[in-house]
Amino acid sequence: MAVRQKSRHDHTEEPAANVPTEKLLDLFGDEYTRRVFEAVSEQPRGGRAVAEVADVSRPTAYRRLNELQDAGLVTSECYVAPDGHHREQFTASAEHISVSLDDGEVEATVSLSC
Repeated sequence: MAVRQKSRHDHTEEPAANVPTEKLLDLFGDEYTRRVFEAVSEQPRGGRAVAEVADVSRPTAYRRLNELQDAGLVTSECYVAPDGHHREQFTASAEHISVSLDDGEVEATVSLSC
């Protein structure tokens, strides 16, 4: 079982960063992960804002963001805030996730927004 990423621009499918379908299903089977992903899908946010919007603790938000980032579903960017401090902002890179069954095989397809 493999997860495939599909870029919206070239419409070609290529294997994701070695993320098995089971991992993808495990990620989104977790309520906190879904809420964190939904928060960054609405708009790019910093970790604290993600925790607030998703109604989870900051450690939980950062743990889930790291897992989503490792799976290639979220990206982060560092920027200098108006107060001069460096901040990290998280953005969903996945636009659409679908799961299909084909000849007994489960396959997930991820459409990226990049």
